[in-house]
Amino acid sequence: MMKPVDNLQQGPGEPQREHRPRVLKGGTIITGIQNSEVGVTVRNQHAGGAELKVPLESRVPDRFLLYVPLDGVAYRCEVRWRRNDRIGVKFTGIEPKPKLHYG
Repeated sequence: MMKPVDNLQQGPGEPQREHRPRVLKGGTIITGIQNSEVGVTVRNQHAGGAELKVPLESRVPDRFLLYVPLDGVAYRCEVRWRRNDRIGVKFTGIEPKPKLHYG
């Protein structure tokens, strides 16, 4: 007896190279510009990157630190794509919790 093959459901126009488990975690983008902070929601995450929901009015640079309190670390991020209030990032490394962060 053969097992059915599970096909991942993908939305139109959203190629997904690697399965990213859905999560809902709070995070903070910390930019180098006067240590400014932008609150975000981490929508899904895997070892190599994540999808972030950001406020539409926020200005997010191409490289930044993403501090995720539940993970206890800051991820060095590089923006891979932008779509409305979503940003896809690639993790390029990690750092300890930033000293300047209040949380």
